[in-house]
Amino acid sequence: MFTAHTDRETSMIVVNAIIDSTAENIAGMKAAIAAMETASRAEDGCDDYTFSVELNNPDVLRITEKWHSMDDLTAHFATPHMASFQAAMAAHPPKNVSATFYEATEIERPAL
Repeated sequence: MFTAHTDRETSMIVVNAIIDSTAENIAGMKAAIAAMETASRAEDGCDDYTFSVELNNPDVLRITEKWHSMDDLTAHFATPHMASFQAAMAAHPPKNVSATFYEATEIERPAL
């Protein structure tokens, strides 16, 4: 059975980022992507940090992040692994990068 959570501790910051690149550039960043994902998941306040390539468009890399607070996300931007990832992106420049930030609260699962 799924239950609703309404307390503040279930509120989170969600980030959805899209990196429009090329399959070749994404492949060239594979080690940097893996390192970024692993290090980010180990950060205080990180609930999830996942990279994925779109199945129907291998030129698009998506990043989904979930953070306990804006302070945790802000600290993430100042980490050494963020600097390393930014350097990898500079070496394999994308066509475009966009990110959308949300404050979300967990809700009860809808009935099937």
